[in-house]
Amino acid sequence: MYPDREYVTDGGLISYGTSLTDAYRQAGVYTGRILKGDKPADLPIQQAVKTELIINLRTAKALGVEMPLSLLMRVNEAIE
Repeated sequence: MYPDREYVTDGGLISYGTSLTDAYRQAGVYTGRILKGDKPADLPIQQAVKTELIINLRTAKALGVEMPLSLLMRVNEAIE
């Protein structure tokens, strides 16, 4: 199990972690607010709340691992 989707796209079995795309978007919003004049100390602390579950079905098949349907229903992306 990996924290980032890049490992799964390179052949890893499964990843579960925060969405880097969403984190970069939040960083951009913060940057925009600072450039518009907001003081960084006045901005609230935010934590990424969007998570991604990615499964590489090709790797699962090669390892002989059968993914339960309940897990496959929760997946954000299945790589085949």
